[in-house]
Amino acid sequence: MNQTEVKKELLAPCGLYCGVCGVLIADRDNNQKFKERLSTVYGVPPEEIRCQGCLAEKETVFLYCQSCPIKSCVSERGFEACHECNEFPCHHVENFPLPVGKKVIQRAIPQWREWGTQKWVQAEESRYICPHCGYKLFRGTKRCRNCSEEVDVD
Repeated sequence: MNQTEVKKELLAPCGLYCGVCGVLIADRDNNQKFKERLSTVYGVPPEEIRCQGCLAEKETVFLYCQSCPIKSCVSERGFEACHECNEFPCHHVENFPLPVGKKVIQRAIPQWREWGTQKWVQAEESRYICPHCGYKLFRGTKRCRNCSEEVDVD
C-alpha cells in the first residue's frame, strides 16, 4: 500500500479526518451544487461552505469548526488530538451535535490511538471508497454519487 501523505491541517483534533469532509471536498472542487446541498445541512449560505482543513489558517476553516469546543479543549490541554487524552470519550463527544460525526469520532479516536497518525490517515482515506465501483466518497455519504449504490462506510 502506498503511504498516504499526512497533511497536518487535515488532522482535526476530534478525529473527523478532514480529507473526507464534504465541506472541504465541495470547496476544493468548487462544486456549487454540492455547496448548496451542504448549506441546507449546516444552515449557512453556500458561500460559507468553504474550508481547507481544521488546522489551516483560521480564516480558511469552516465556520462551525472555528468555534469547536473539542478543538478548544485539545488546545487548552496541550494535546494534538483527543487520541492523547485519557478522558476520551468526554462530554464534548457525548454532546456532539451531528450523529454521524459522533459515530465517526467514537470509532476514529481509538483507532488513531492504536495505529498512530500515518496508519490512521491511510485507513480513513481507504475507508471512504465505494465498495461497488471504487469512487471516492465523503463522510456521511449514504449513496455513491457515481454508481448510485447505497453505502455505509462511516
